[in-house]
Amino acid sequence: EPVAVPTDSGRPHTIYRCPACQIALWSDYGGRPALRFVRVGTLDEPDRLPPDIHIFTSSKQPWVVLPTGAPAVPEYYDRKRCWPAESLARREALLQLQRRPK
Repeated sequence: EPVAVPTDSGRPHTIYRCPACQIALWSDYGGRPALRFVRVGTLDEPDRLPPDIHIFTSSKQPWVVLPTGAPAVPEYYDRKRCWPAESLARREALLQLQRRPK
């Protein structure tokens, strides 16, 4: 079931939760129907998808220790600078599908 949450940017952020246990399953940032952000912890093998970058580290708890050398930023990151070209192209292709008239 969708739950709208406030954001600093003012853009929409909807978290979709399991109706039985309320665990977050995926998110929709900004009303993009072609693009979803799946919570890695909901996967059968989450260890196969370690983080590429740690974000919002300025608010992490002191007991959270990031691996030495792991890419990390205090807030959000610059997608064009941090994502591989192939990932950027896949994202753009999805967004183009969304923009097509129906």
